[in-house]
Amino acid sequence: MTISADNSNKERVYIFDTTLRDGEQSPGATMTLEEKLQVAELLDEMGVDIIEAGFPIASVGDFEAVTAVAKQVKNSTIAGLARAIPADIDRAGEAVRHARRGRIHTFVSTSPIHLAHQMRKTGDEVIEIIQKTVTQARNLIDDVEWSAMDATRTPIEYLMRCVETAIKAGATTINLPDTVGYAVPEEYTAMFRTIIEKVPGADKVIFSVHCHDDLGMAVANSLAGVVGGARQVECTINGLGERAGNAALEEVVMALRTRGDAMPYYTNVETTHLSRASRIVSAASNFPVQYNKAIVGKNAFAHESGIHQDGMLKNAETYEIMTPESVGIKATTLVMGKHSGRAAFKDKLKELGYELGDNAFQEAFVRFKDLADRKKHIYDADIIALVDDEVGSIDDRIKLVDMEVVSKTSGVHRCVMTLSIDGEESEVTFDGMGSVDAIFNAIKQGVGQDPHLVLYAVDGVTGGTDAQANVHVRLEMNGRIASGNASRWATPVQSRAPSLVPGALRSASKSM
Repeated sequence: MTISADNSNKERVYIFDTTLRDGEQSPGATMTLEEKLQVAELLDEMGVDIIEAGFPIASVGDFEAVTAVAKQVKNSTIAGLARAIPADIDRAGEAVRHARRGRIHTFVSTSPIHLAHQMRKTGDEVIEIIQKTVTQARNLIDDVEWSAMDATRTPIEYLMRCVETAIKAGATTINLPDTVGYAVPEEYTAMFRTIIEKVPGADKVIFSVHCHDDLGMAVANSLAGVVGGARQVECTINGLGERAGNAALEEVVMALRTRGDAMPYYTNVETTHLSRASRIVSAASNFPVQYNKAIVGKNAFAHESGIHQDGMLKNAETYEIMTPESVGIKATTLVMGKHSGRAAFKDKLKELGYELGDNAFQEAFVRFKDLADRKKHIYDADIIALVDDEVGSIDDRIKLVDMEVVSKTSGVHRCVMTLSIDGEESEVTFDGMGSVDAIFNAIKQGVGQDPHLVLYAVDGVTGGTDAQANVHVRLEMNGRIASGNASRWATPVQSRAPSLVPGALRSASKSM
């Protein structure tokens, strides 16, 4: 799919990444200084506009991390978070003063529930706090962002008073966050439109969204805020963040890029870095990315359904609305599994270098489906082993029809086997010292020959307890040596390996 790069008729949306601050507040996601610097360098390289590097007053380590990021980053604005407390603001200003472009981001609660139970302040007292702390921040730096914590649960008339106060005190960015993930898109859009239309000076500042994912609507609400007039989106790589997380940067950016027809906005983020950024943040935070995560998940560009695979082989746009290359993923993956169809299986065989006739292909496909019903992950090595064994067995004179092996920890091991020799079936039974001994002797009895077993070895074709096993057999008879092998699904390899012996012995017997 070709996406137009023409942004001449679109408005720019600034990307404010808070992975290093809000993302790191996820329980267990603490990053080292080296990891923070690595993430910050990548975000800067990606074209992220603002990087919120931390909460300088929180600890000496956080202050040092924000300072180090501010010194290292070449292009992005570096923000430090501060409560509406003078000491916080001074500390944030000290940390970001080394940046080429620094920002103090200060916040205070505005909702009735926060004022009553957390702030224990009246509305008028909070208005006074906003005026004093924003003024203090603006005296330290030209770029000041003010946030109304829990804005979406704040009465609109009071919220407008707070915003007007912050603008008059010198704030250059106004953030109206959905702190607890409570909003729905329509009301978030309406909130921004109302404030931008009615608050004096609103046209002189940039409005920002910051949404949490408690109800699974963080990205939808962020985009709704942009529609309502916001031109900055606060987000994190992989949606990392407190509780259910923040809006995911990669989802916001790719939604704006892919659906420019519906949302005429653009960002300066280089999207081909998204997959790498996801991996780096996942490793640094020790938070795995869910397989079905949009844009960067392992399955985001993987297809197993036969219907989908058939469409993808004909035209990728049938089931992909963006290219994997556009987000830094090498290529689409057609996953071979029980839902795969003939078209995908034939394409995979061609990729592996096999050109089978119709009958051989049908035989191989049936065996592939049988394997896929029992095995969760089908690897190329599984298919190679399966097809190689199938190709070698089509014209065999000796075929295994059925076999039952009884193995005991003590006592006799018995093999009951039905063989087809030149189209005629016969059943043989043999008792042995072990299951392998019983099988080999049953085969010898059934075919009427007595070769000497030189080699018998078993190995797994692929990993895991559901791997296929590959059995190697070498026989000697009358001075002649022959080798053969066979592969089958086996769980576990060791316990099922004896059932592969007839195929391997059959293969070897062709050369006798």
